[in-house]
Amino acid sequence: MDAQTAIKLLTARANNEAKAAREARERLIAGLQVPGSSIDHLMDAVLVADATAKPWAQLMQRIERKGVRAGLAEARAKATEALVEFGIALSTSLVTNAERLAAQDGLRRFLSGTQGMDIEDDTPEAEEASEVEAQPEPAPAPVAAPKATPAQKRTLAAIRDNGIALYWKGSKQMLTSLRGEKPRIDMVNWVIEQGWAAKGAPVALNLGHRIVLTEVGKAILAG
Repeated sequence: MDAQTAIKLLTARANNEAKAAREARERLIAGLQVPGSSIDHLMDAVLVADATAKPWAQLMQRIERKGVRAGLAEARAKATEALVEFGIALSTSLVTNAERLAAQDGLRRFLSGTQGMDIEDDTPEAEEASEVEAQPEPAPAPVAAPKATPAQKRTLAAIRDNGIALYWKGSKQMLTSLRGEKPRIDMVNWVIEQGWAAKGAPVALNLGHRIVLTEVGKAILAG
């Protein structure tokens, strides 16, 4: 994908997410003006919308400084690093916990939305000669893998090797496996919540989604 096409797509997505966050706040303000109205769902919507829009806004700032290719690479690296550092610690504040969960979900959505974008070098030709003589930058540090128990690693390995998919049958969540043993559904959902795995391609027959490892999950198994 050329740089101009990439910047158009990324800018449109960032603008859409910013618009959604703005509209969520407007709905909350309108709800506060109605005496006795329930606003819990409106507050949750603001947390989710703000957390979703934040990494896209940060991406636009990085693109302005470094260009679309380098800016996107840095934004994805920072998002992955932030997910690893979140951990599973909880606060005594329900609002803080909700913000943390929304932020993690926003980062996972950002990584999913930008996954697989192969952007051509957007460096102007006039600068190419000087870059040839420049010293190469050190390779980026590998993703720090969080500690995982043997059971958690077995769940990640099953997701990697066995073709795991989650779907709903009525009100009950179900799990299928193309091969090998099936991991526990609660363990699969737990690694998804940690950002170690994510929903991938939809499964047409049951309207569920194949589960795939994130960079963090791959780093855990490689460690």
